Amino acid sequence: DVQLVESGGGSVQAGGSLRLSCTASGDPYTKYCMAWFRQAPGKEREGVAALYSDASYETWYSDSMKGRFTISKDNAKNTLYLQMNSLKPEDTAMYYCARRRYGACSPNADRYAYWGQGTQVTVS
Repeated sequence: DVQLVESGGGSVQAGGSLRLSCTASGDPYTKYCMAWFRQAPGKEREGVAALYSDASYETWYSDSMKGRFTISKDNAKNTLYLQMNSLKPEDTAMYYCARRRYGACSPNADRYAYWGQGTQVTVS
């Protein structure tokens, strides 16, 4: 079965940068959507960015992350990345990598079948 493992979280001052990684294993498919979500204490899980893994590499970003966050994928390493720049205290959350079993990218967390354990990002 598909397994996702995130890394790269940590503590950073406002205005700083972090790069999150999500390595996938056990994945026999080549066309699917992978995404980053985040969840702050007391808040619902929200979509951050998504990327469809075919020749189009179509991407989606939440409006509040556009211009600051960049999603990308290294197929050779089977790893999804989230480059986060100009971080703000309100970006503090647990960040999760997720993958749909099939279908287009969506900001709806319910559409995703596979999840990583999360990596904490704290911006002060």
